[in-house]
Amino acid sequence: MTTIQLKNALIQKISEIEDISFLKAIKTILEVKSESKIINLTPGHTNEIMASKKKIEQGLFIENNLLEKEIEEWLHEK
Repeated sequence: MTTIQLKNALIQKISEIEDISFLKAIKTILEVKSESKIINLTPGHTNEIMASKKKIEQGLFIENNLLEKEIEEWLHEK
């Protein structure tokens, strides 16, 4: 049986199942094994990401290597 044949057979079997608890269990298993992970963000997280993107577009950021250099200089001053 090829991968495509197996997928089609599983889709057919799943479409015949009416037990919601069993379907939820299958969904959980599939989500764990799925190659693409979907992250559900809260509206607050989405707003923070959008605000951060705007700051980056405005040049209001510092590159990591420069920040590390500043921290090193600050630590040596003490």
